[in-house]
Amino acid sequence: MLTNRAEGKAERAHATRELILTVAERLFAEHGVLAVSNRQIGEAAGQGNNAAVGYHFGTKADLVRAIARRRSAQVEELRQRMLARLGDDADLRDWIRCLVHPSAEHLAALGNPTWFARFIAQVMTEPSLREVVAEETLSSPSLMRTVEGLFRCLPDLPAEVRAERNAMTRQLLLHTMAERERALAEGADTPRASWCEAATGLTDALVGLWRAPVTEQRKEKP
Repeated sequence: MLTNRAEGKAERAHATRELILTVAERLFAEHGVLAVSNRQIGEAAGQGNNAAVGYHFGTKADLVRAIARRRSAQVEELRQRMLARLGDDADLRDWIRCLVHPSAEHLAALGNPTWFARFIAQVMTEPSLREVVAEETLSSPSLMRTVEGLFRCLPDLPAEVRAERNAMTRQLLLHTMAERERALAEGADTPRASWCEAATGLTDALVGLWRAPVTEQRKEKP
C-alpha cells in the first residue's frame, strides 16, 4: 500500500497534470498550438520549473494528445448513452443527433468560457498535429458506430459523395462549435440561446446536407 506521503505526492502530481492540461488547452485555443511554448504553459500554470510540462507530458504532440483524450473520453460516454436509447427504427436525424449533441452537451456542462472546441479547430488545421488528434477523436467506438448508422440510411449515395459529405460534416461541426464557443467567451451575440439549441440547428443543417440531391457529372470526351 502507498504511504500517506506517497499518496500525497501522487495527488499533487495529478493536480499539476490537470492544471497543465487546462492551461494548455486555453492557450492553444486562444493563440494557436505552434505559437505557445511549453515554457509559457508552465509559467501560466504557476510552475517554477521550466521543464514541468515536458516532465509530465513529454513532447508537444503528447500534450495535445492528452488534452484531446481527456475531453474525448467524456464525449464518448455521452454518445454511448444516446446510442443505447436508439431503437431499431432510428433514422438519419437520429444518427446525426448522436453525432452532434454529445459534444454540445459536454461543452454546456463545462460552463463558460470553454476552450476545447477552439483547441480542436486549431489543432485540426495544423498538419504536424492533425493525425494526433484524429486518432483520439475520430476513431472512438461510438463515433464509428454512429457514422455506420448514418451511412446505412443512405445506401444509394455514391461512395465518393459519401466521403465528400463526411468531410463536409466534420468541418461544419468543428468550426460551427468553435465559432459559438468564441462568441460566448467574448460575450458576443449568438444565433441560438443554448448549446442544445445550437446542436439542434446544426443537426437540421447536416440532415439537409446529407439529403441534398447529387448532380450527375458529365464525363468529358477524351
